[in-house]
Amino acid sequence: MTGNNPRKNALVRLVSANGVSVGSDFNYSLIPERDMVIGRDPSCEIILDAIIYRMVSRRHAVFRPLSTSVDGNINWILQDLNSANGTYLNGQKLQGSQELQLGDRVRLGHDGPEFIFEYDLNSSPTAFKETTPPPPPPPLKAVTNSSHSSSPDSVSFTQLFPIFSTGKDLTRKAYLIPGIFTVVFVVLMFATIENPELNQVLVATFIALAAYYFFIYLLCGKQKPWWILLGSAFATMLILLSPLLDVFIFVFRDILPGNLPPNQDTITFQELLFRMFFGAGLMEELLKALPILGALLIGRVLPSPWRERVGVWEPLDGILLGTASAVGFTLLETLGQYIPQITQNVAEQEGVISAGLLAGFQLLIPRIIGSLPGHMAYSGYLGYFIGLAVLKPIKIWQTLLVGYFTASVLHALWNATGIISGLFLIVVGIISYAFLMAAILKARALSPTRTQNFATRFFHTK
Repeated sequence: MTGNNPRKNALVRLVSANGVSVGSDFNYSLIPERDMVIGRDPSCEIILDAIIYRMVSRRHAVFRPLSTSVDGNINWILQDLNSANGTYLNGQKLQGSQELQLGDRVRLGHDGPEFIFEYDLNSSPTAFKETTPPPPPPPLKAVTNSSHSSSPDSVSFTQLFPIFSTGKDLTRKAYLIPGIFTVVFVVLMFATIENPELNQVLVATFIALAAYYFFIYLLCGKQKPWWILLGSAFATMLILLSPLLDVFIFVFRDILPGNLPPNQDTITFQELLFRMFFGAGLMEELLKALPILGALLIGRVLPSPWRERVGVWEPLDGILLGTASAVGFTLLETLGQYIPQITQNVAEQEGVISAGLLAGFQLLIPRIIGSLPGHMAYSGYLGYFIGLAVLKPIKIWQTLLVGYFTASVLHALWNATGIISGLFLIVVGIISYAFLMAAILKARALSPTRTQNFATRFFHTK
């Protein structure tokens, strides 16, 4: 590149910092041979002070050079890097990427630093990288007398009362919404102490939702409407309460060898594993996959954008719906079968109802938490393969069968290894959880909506 056309030398000039105009110019040259990432991370090409510009993400946006235009200029596009507070171009929030024009105003966040895209008409091209962060914006004029003028050591109102300065960060970064739900559930738990059955439902529901949110939803990083996820859980509950369950039991436990013999004391591990593969693995995993398949079919007939919200178009959709289905399965199985059985048995043996209630509560907690390396892991893993078959339909049946049989084997192993020792049960649980986490990571890498994935926000690479 030569210096014959000075308009080749693009730059961005800082004109506003934290809502205050900058008195002097701070210019950042854009190098035509490379992407210019702007943010707080020291690896960025344009580095902003991490203390002053807290609303700016570590890697917020990128200025990307394009091919030379007809007039010899280097065209530049601006792209947001899935920043927490967004990138604004001429006052409008940037969606995707857009080509920059002379005089365009770029703001990082709704109230963040603002830059103007310009060409340096006086200097020659350079491979210079500006790394000196701009100083803090000039202080506002004092509104009190001189004895109360601001100083670096003074304490501001927002420092004394931080609730007034956090704004949207409370919901975006501080988990305010989950905190609100926690408070509501805690109050309801206190209010239902005199009603043990309802109290157990609240405790089980809270633990299941918390496990799903923190270990599944946040790790998947794809925004799926909450009513779709709850719908998957309730659909599985309805299936378990419907005559369809009898059909599944007849097929997998009467026709196929999935039924357990009356005397289980003499059954070998190999026989138990074989029967559990049919009666628990194949049967229950197919049952829990029905809501995923239903969402897939419904999504195909809906118009956009409902089809993307409801349907299954990628592995992340399958994982989210599959694990939600597992939550419904676990809640109904635990609260409707296991807890009443142990409560009644212990109460009859001890002759005290409170002893039965205590035994039921002691079983409830590990049953619900255990669904994470259990039912959630199997169903989420199968959901990954259902989404993968949609995303890559070339070998659809091979993909589905691999996922179905793998999930069923893991399920059968968990049910069968309990007769050997608790150590083997731990190993199987860890393996199942690792399978699910590996599927989530691979699903994020394959996702066609990866740029909008909030879980990968802090994993951008140069």
